Amino acid sequence: MADPQKSKILVIGGTGYIGKFIVEASAKANHPTFALVRETTVNDPAKGKLIQNFKNLGVTLLYGDLNDEHESLVKVIKKVDVVISTVGGLPLPDQTKLIAAIKEAGNVKRFLPSEFGIDVDRVNDAVEPAKSLYVTKAQIRRAIEAEGIPYTYVACNCFACYFLPTFLQPGATSPPRDKVIILGDGNSKAIFAKEEDIGTYTIRAVDDPRTQNKVLHLRPPRNIYSFNELVALWEKKIGKALWKVYVPEDKLLNDIIESPFPQNVILAIEHTVFVKGDQTSFEIEPSIGVEASELYPDVEYTTVEDYLDQFV
Repeated sequence: MADPQKSKILVIGGTGYIGKFIVEASAKANHPTFALVRETTVNDPAKGKLIQNFKNLGVTLLYGDLNDEHESLVKVIKKVDVVISTVGGLPLPDQTKLIAAIKEAGNVKRFLPSEFGIDVDRVNDAVEPAKSLYVTKAQIRRAIEAEGIPYTYVACNCFACYFLPTFLQPGATSPPRDKVIILGDGNSKAIFAKEEDIGTYTIRAVDDPRTQNKVLHLRPPRNIYSFNELVALWEKKIGKALWKVYVPEDKLLNDIIESPFPQNVILAIEHTVFVKGDQTSFEIEPSIGVEASELYPDVEYTTVEDYLDQFV
């Protein structure tokens, strides 16, 4: 049951990959929750179960998208206190329209733009096409800051349910049992967070003064692994050594150039994370960032070790 005393939250892109977890976490935390959805989405049979779940949770569906008239967006935003964008891909630059509407509405206490990955201000030597993605997200950050809109940027790093079920092995539908392909030397450390936990931490942050105008980093201490450590953990679980094939960086860079979209984007992101190690190459500076599991020690996050048990 929504608590009228709690902040009203609007999620844009709420039927997308990470958006649905944010919507659900908001509703389950008893925030009055609104989702801006296209009418075509509501009528899409593939999304029917998800939409029904939103309705069962008491989510209010508002019809529209980022390309609506400015006045329409302002009208929607005036209904809420917090705006969370989870749009992906091509609509990312369109968040400037959202920034303009939030600025005019004047009532938003916190804006969380579409981040939900690596901290884009801490990426080094990224390659295309991932580089353009990071640049776009960084430009959105600067636009928010220029307008003086209170913000939180959620850097949740790797989606556990996207990566761990296959270890991102080409064509795989389950974790490797014989051979595993490892990018680079396998020693760069990456960070994994289960999508439900990302939703929980995000919603906890929206009213927290400690996260205002900061990056919320998800670095659950038991979920930080190099690829080699991850493989070793999996080998221990299945009681078997895997044949390891290491892909040198220059070979990976060539594969990125030769691969079609969207495989080239995925490989370029993997280069940033698993070869360059940019998720863990820096310490969090308290003046600009905070760590979620430290702020909310009561949240019992899913560990990588426990998550992998379902595949044994």
